[in-house]
Amino acid sequence: MDQERPLRERLIDVGAELVASGGTGALGLREIARRAGVSHGAPRRYFPTHHSLLSAIARRGFADLAERVAALEAAAAQSPPRERVRAIGCAYVGYALENPGMFALMFRDLLDSAGRAPSDEPRLRESTLPLFALLVALVGRCGAAEPSVTAAALWANLHGVAQLWRWGSLPLVLGEDPAVGVERLVDAAVDAHLGGVPA
Repeated sequence: MDQERPLRERLIDVGAELVASGGTGALGLREIARRAGVSHGAPRRYFPTHHSLLSAIARRGFADLAERVAALEAAAAQSPPRERVRAIGCAYVGYALENPGMFALMFRDLLDSAGRAPSDEPRLRESTLPLFALLVALVGRCGAAEPSVTAAALWANLHGVAQLWRWGSLPLVLGEDPAVGVERLVDAAVDAHLGGVPA
C-alpha cells in the first residue's frame, strides 16, 4: 500500500481491494484500517461512520463503471443508438459479474441516507443518474414513446439478469455457456424493450 497516498484515498483503495477479494462481508472498519496501516480510529477523521466509508468505496465502483461505459461510448460514438444500448447493457452485466462484491455494495440500501455524504459529493444513489441519462437519450433515439420509462424497465431487466446469473439461477434454467448466455439475455432484454427490429 502506498503510504504517501492521502489517507482518505488509501482507505477507499483498501476497501475496494477487500470487497473484490472477500465481498461485502470483508469490509470491517478495523480490517480496513489495519490494511491501510493506521489505527482503527484514524478513518473517523474522514468518515464519521462506517456507512460513510462504505459509501465512498461504493462510489468508487460507480466511477469505475462510468469509466468503462465512457470508453465504450468514445469508441462507438458513430454507431447506431441500439448498438450502443446493447454495448452498455453488456458492460453493465459484465461489470456486475466481474465485480460481484463491489456491485452488491453499490446497490446496498443501507448506504444511501440523507446526510451521510460529504457536502461536496452527491448522495450515493445519485451516482446512477449520468448513466441513466445516457440510456434514456439512446433509448429515445431508438424511437421509444416513453424513453425514461423504457430505459428504467430495461435497466431493471439488466440488473435482474446480472443478479440471477450471479446467483446461478439463470445458468441452471438455461444450461448455456456463460459468455454466450449472458450476451443472448442482454440481446433479448434490448429486443423486449426496444422491439425486435433494430431502429
